[in-house]
Amino acid sequence: MVVVEYAGLKINLDDEGYLVNPDDWNEKVACAIAENEEVEELTKDRMDIIKFMRDYYMKYNFFPILNGICFQVHQQKECVKKQFMDPLKAWKIAGLPKPNAQVVGYLRGEGGVV
Repeated sequence: MVVVEYAGLKINLDDEGYLVNPDDWNEKVACAIAENEEVEELTKDRMDIIKFMRDYYMKYNFFPILNGICFQVHQQKECVKKQFMDPLKAWKIAGLPKPNAQVVGYLRGEGGVV
């Protein structure tokens, strides 16, 4: 386990950078994880993506289709990749649990539909 300190908070991440307890998530925690993932700034567009991903996952217990995220947050197609380069970073910043191998493959563009 890794403990990241940010703005007076101590955030517990697993060895791969995923939030240990997803219920600990808030915007400050997102900023701490973003810093840990070397994402410079959580702009409004990035935060819209993160919040949508989180809300969708919490509601359906499933990862949303990337281009569907962009449509829902009123951004251009492939917004997740453009904003974060690696969609797994967005997933981590959203404070979601480590995805299974199928989702990881999808996020990395290795084919297959989730």
